Amino acid sequence: MVQVRVQSARSTNTSPDAAAEEVLGALGSFSPKVLFGFVPGPFDQRAFHTALRARLPKETRLITSSTGGEITNEGLHSEGLVVTGLGGDIEIGVGWATGLSKDAAKAGSTAMESAARELGERVSNLDRRCGAIVLDDGFKMKKEEMLLGVLERNQGLVVVGGGASGYEFMRGTGYIGVDGEVFSDGCVVMLFRTNAPWQAMRSHWFEPTGQRTRLTKVDLATRRIIELDGKPAGPRWAEIVGVPPEHLTLAHPDQLLRWALAMRVGREYFLRAIGKSFTDDSLESMNMVQEDLDLEVMRLGNMIESTRRFLSEEVPRRVPNPTAAMFFDCGARKLFATMTGKLGDLSDAFKLAPPCGGMTVHFETYCGFMVNSTLTSLVFGTHQ
Repeated sequence: MVQVRVQSARSTNTSPDAAAEEVLGALGSFSPKVLFGFVPGPFDQRAFHTALRARLPKETRLITSSTGGEITNEGLHSEGLVVTGLGGDIEIGVGWATGLSKDAAKAGSTAMESAARELGERVSNLDRRCGAIVLDDGFKMKKEEMLLGVLERNQGLVVVGGGASGYEFMRGTGYIGVDGEVFSDGCVVMLFRTNAPWQAMRSHWFEPTGQRTRLTKVDLATRRIIELDGKPAGPRWAEIVGVPPEHLTLAHPDQLLRWALAMRVGREYFLRAIGKSFTDDSLESMNMVQEDLDLEVMRLGNMIESTRRFLSEEVPRRVPNPTAAMFFDCGARKLFATMTGKLGDLSDAFKLAPPCGGMTVHFETYCGFMVNSTLTSLVFGTHQ
């Protein structure tokens, strides 16, 4: 039997040493190949990383990340260290680099090459048994450029992950730690190879409206949408979604998180969120933009039921006997669930997941794309 396993533990102790003792003790005899430490944004990232590294066997790799929230099968958490060990029939290679702000593509390429060397493979030779978890300093907003470097020599490699985050929405610094080194403005690639079944998956709670809109004028440097369908972007977007332009703010009940744009790739919709409207009638896109791009208009669906269906139906349908899941959940999802009084229900949905761990991220990665308002996941199963 070929199997990949996950085991998670959580501590609300604010002492790094006491929290590390508690969570590692809770793992018992489980011996992971790599341990992920999901450290709340306000915590001392270096202290918690150091406390975990000091207590782990030398052969166990350690990757930590600052978070905007933590995930276990008990639900969505705040203010508590979560560790998730990944083990079983899986091989691991880890690489990292800094300098996202200066040259994000180079940082991504360097991290990928280092991880592949540890795995004993050339990047171009990585096959379907291989995939990657990629974490970055999400606040630098360099994810798309970084992914160009990560996938430079193997565009078919499946990568999943998200941005190291914090507890202030859209503000802060993302910290990552790898085996004793803690840094910002960087990224880490964890390559894996396994004969166990696995899939990268994603879930969001938006539905297509059947309407499309075209970006007819953009500012590439600032990711600003100047015109939609040949009209000023702010008023045109307000017209499309049926609200007054002054309602297009995150604080309004008709705010931007109820609507999104999406790039359709096959049967999937990759969300392209609009972050804010400006007084000059332009809109800010969270993604890189280009003129003459046609996008689908998406509207909010049933946020709780879509998540429950994903975890209870789609995951076991696509991965036989699911035994392990890593989740990277968009901070906007948690924010919107909180604003609408449904965070408890959303949190309860994770009880339906396979054994899991993860974090709330600052933008997420799915199959080489930066996506928004999405739960991305890497799920492993059992092969008899």
